[in-house]
Amino acid sequence: MKHLWLSIAILGMPLLLCVSCNAQKSPVMTDTAPFVDEKGETIQRITLSEEAWAKQLSKEAFDVMRNQGTERAFTGELWDNHEDGIYTCAACGLTLFHSDTKFESGTGWPSFYQPIDKTHVGEDRDVTMGMVRTEVHCNRCGGHLGHVFDDGPAPTGLRYCMNSVSLDFKASGQK
Repeated sequence: MKHLWLSIAILGMPLLLCVSCNAQKSPVMTDTAPFVDEKGETIQRITLSEEAWAKQLSKEAFDVMRNQGTERAFTGELWDNHEDGIYTCAACGLTLFHSDTKFESGTGWPSFYQPIDKTHVGEDRDVTMGMVRTEVHCNRCGGHLGHVFDDGPAPTGLRYCMNSVSLDFKASGQK
C-alpha cells in the first residue's frame, strides 16, 4: 500500500496526514467477543496474526480476505457453480450462504440474495476505489468476502457479490 505523508505545521505543532488514493482499512478485528446467531448458538470469534493468516491462506485468498482485495471477474471457481450445497468462509469454515439463494447476476462473481444467518456476516462502509459501498466480512474471522448492493432479486432486493476465493463450497451430502 503506497502512502503519501503530508506534514502540516499549525501553531508550531507538526501534524501528519496519511493520504492514499487506495487506502484500505485494517483487517484486524476490534470486536473479539463471541456473538449469538439467529439459532441462539454462541459463536466464538477467531483472531490470528496476519502472519498466521498468511500461512493458512493462499496468496490470492490472503490478498482478498485480509487486504480487502478483489479477484478478477469470471476467474473464480465458484462464480458459475450450480450445485446444491452450502458456501462457507474459506478462512474459518463458518456457514455463509445456501445455493438456493445463489443467482446469476452477470457480474462474474458468486451472487446471493441473502446469507444463511444474518449474524454470520458483518457489514462496514467502504469508501475505497472512489465510491461508497457496503463491504461484507465473515463475522467470525473478519475475512473480507465482497460487497452487498441493493440491486438484487426478490425477496430481499439484495445482491451479496462475493469473491470465490473467500468461499469454500460443500455439496449437499458432503461432510
